This record gives sequence, C-alpha cells and structure tokens, in this order.
Amino acid sequence: SLCGLCWEGLTFIDGPICWHTGAPLPYDLGPQTVSLNAMMRPPAYDQARAAMTYDDGARDLVRKLKFNNRPELAALMTPWMARAGEKMLRDADYLFPVPLHWTRLISRRYNQAAELARRLSKKSGVPMRVDILKRVKRTRQQVGLTRPMRKQNLRGAFAVQAHYKPLITDRHIMLIDDVYTTGATVEACAKVLRRAGATKVSVLTVARVVMPERVHI
Repeated sequence: SLCGLCWEGLTFIDGPICWHTGAPLPYDLGPQTVSLNAMMRPPAYDQARAAMTYDDGARDLVRKLKFNNRPELAALMTPWMARAGEKMLRDADYLFPVPLHWTRLISRRYNQAAELARRLSKKSGVPMRVDILKRVKRTRQQVGLTRPMRKQNLRGAFAVQAHYKPLITDRHIMLIDDVYTTGATVEACAKVLRRAGATKVSVLTVARVVMPERVHI
C-alpha cells in the first residue's frame, strides 16, 4: 500500500489520449483522436496504454521495482495497468514481457517486466509467455540516449525463434514493460513480432514519459 503523500504524488492518465500511442492530449476531439506526432510517425504497434505519467511519484516506485530488489511492488501496479489496458486485454492472446538479456537478468536477478506480466496474467486470465520473444544482443542502458541512439542501440536486439512462429501467427500479442520513454524498445519488439506473424501488437506499461503533443484538427 501507499501512504497518502505518495498516493498524491501519482498522476494517473484519465483524460483524452492519442488512440495509437496513449499519450495524453491537451483536449478531446473524440474517442479515436490521433496526435500529430503519431500521424507523422506511425508506430509499429497498434495501440499503447499506460496507467500514469512518469513523474516523480511514478519514477520512485518504478526504480524501486527495477533496481532495489522490490518485485512485490508489481502487485501494487498491475491493477492500475489492468484498468488502463482493459479494452486491449479483452482480445489479447498472450502477454509478452519485454525481455532482458541473460547477462543482465543474472545481475538483476529478475525481470521487472516479467513480474508485472505474471501478476497481470493472473488477474486478467491472458496467458504469459517468456520463452518466445528473446533479447539476443546485450545493449547499452537506454537511459540518457536520444531517440535515434536508442533505435540504433536496439538494432538486432530481439528475435523470435522460427519454431515458435506458428504460436503467434494471426495472434494479438500484448507487450508488457515498466516505462514507455521514447517507444524505441517496444517498437523494436513490435517489428520482430510482426515479421513473425502477429497480426496485432499492443503495449501496456506502468508509466510513460509525457512529451508535448499536438492534435490534428
């Protein structure tokens, strides 16, 4: 549970959002409004949703989950994620946590995205798979990198082995992660899943970094 002060520090995304990226918008033009950013640079996934904005309150919780050996915090966050991604979860076939490279998994001891996916799977009934999408290249930490640098850093980082492709062909795969920053990581995953045969890829995270968005009128 959270104390009152910590709860007040969280900013949940409840207002108008971009239909594709889930980014908060300055005003509401209808349920399928798309931001100008998403129109100019369509994402590789179909839809993304996040429970809250990545401000000071969310940052503190996510860092504890990710770096401070606090996997139990996933139980606190997954109901918020389930609420944000309720419509997407209804027809999702699998939950895929964004994978860590095995060397980083050993040093960190657990994958925070997998902890979130495991609890979300139990809550929603959508099965989780951690054996299909793999991170096959050890990459630099994304923190501090620009969007072009992030894309270059992730080039060739993810793969789906050929014998798993029949399992995801014509399926809706939902990617689970802790934070949506520039979208480079989930875009790289989505492209790999599309090539492997997935017909729909959605993204659900605890929080997202919010940039100024413009709406096309």
